[in-house]
Amino acid sequence: MPTLEFFFDISSPWTYLAFHNIQPLAQECGATIRWRPFMVGGVFNTVNPTVYESRSKPVPAKQAYLGKSLKDWARWTGVEVNFPPTVFPVNSVKVMRGCLVADAQGQLPAFARAAFEAYWQGDQDIAQDDVVRQICARADMDADALLQAIGEQAIKDALRANTEDLIARGGFGSPTIFVGGGDMYFGNDHLPLVRAALLRP
Repeated sequence: MPTLEFFFDISSPWTYLAFHNIQPLAQECGATIRWRPFMVGGVFNTVNPTVYESRSKPVPAKQAYLGKSLKDWARWTGVEVNFPPTVFPVNSVKVMRGCLVADAQGQLPAFARAAFEAYWQGDQDIAQDDVVRQICARADMDADALLQAIGEQAIKDALRANTEDLIARGGFGSPTIFVGGGDMYFGNDHLPLVRAALLRP
């Protein structure tokens, strides 16, 4: 059975779309998903600082088109995505560590989905403990246990290791998908190519 590695950070709307879209794709193709939470800010700081430059000096026409494209993809995907009017960019470290805790319990998809929806639908600050507690409730997880676990050094180290692994393998943003270990694809819009790679003899 082929394996997809899905490197993701909840702070990206395109990642929300890919997270939603890759699950039925994997099921269709008989693939398993290895979830790889990481910190996209660490990647930007190390190998892709032009992201910050584009935010500080946006090209109006490009920004307008990106907004349209996001709405088009959301409509096509069938999910609600609203660009947060009050909290952007967001510090996602707590929920990304939380994803590692949830993954160990077999509950990552439910936890990550609740976190994506809290931020990209509800404009909630996912850096706040009370919001993390709400996410845990929606994912049917013990909030006290999760908040304690995300402070443990092993979880911090695991998130850092995922981030460093993506950089070492040529990644530069979220989402990044690997097919078969070394075949890299970036972005929600490349999922048709991921599907083709999975079905290739």
